[in-house]
Amino acid sequence: MLLKTLQEYAARAQPAAHVEEAGGWWLRHSPGDAWWVGSVLPHDREDRVDLAEEFCAERGSAARFQITPGVCADGLDAQLDGRGYERSRAMSLQIASTAEVLRQADADAGEVTRRASDEWLAAWQVVTTRDVSAERDLLSRVEHPSAYACARVDGQVVAVGRAVAEQGWAGVFGMTTLPSARSQGAARSVLAALASWAATREANHMYLQMDKANSTAFRLYERTGFREVCTYHYRLRGQSIRNREGTA
Repeated sequence: MLLKTLQEYAARAQPAAHVEEAGGWWLRHSPGDAWWVGSVLPHDREDRVDLAEEFCAERGSAARFQITPGVCADGLDAQLDGRGYERSRAMSLQIASTAEVLRQADADAGEVTRRASDEWLAAWQVVTTRDVSAERDLLSRVEHPSAYACARVDGQVVAVGRAVAEQGWAGVFGMTTLPSARSQGAARSVLAALASWAATREANHMYLQMDKANSTAFRLYERTGFREVCTYHYRLRGQSIRNREGTA
């Protein structure tokens, strides 16, 4: 199933520090990383909520579940609601032809490197405000081919993004643009660079995950050839929601 496959590709592109598979469920824990990196992927029809809660409790955290309709069991969302998990974040999973992204981006491709430079991470951190050392650790765990793209204005890195290739697909992550450079084509330049790299890896399709509330990003991706294939959301305990930072 495409949705399940892409969500699991994304999980490998944003790898948690600790992962255990229980049937089709991915139990994940990742202290120091963004909260969604450690979210449980309940990717079969069995009920393993208790097991997921025990796995997380043993590691000192509350369980958080990523709910993708058509991938998770039909009754799981209601079950978690009944157990006190609040619904959080309406997310969009989008796909595009790599060739279409290249055509629609219509921008000079930015720079691409195999590793995240200090400049890349600095620009990423300004926008996300997340911990750079934790991000370095996460990126060091990625096993599949990766590309780090940036766009510059007057020599300064103003936009960044990364891609991870797996089985003909390239996932796009970490897209950020400095506020001073927005609406000037920098993000398109980054996308063009990532799509060009994807083509060299024979990744003819691209995917990304985004917060549906981010209307600016939604328009950018729509204009560069992406289309939504599903929405999904998370289930978190109330305290976890109050403590969370950022979006996937």
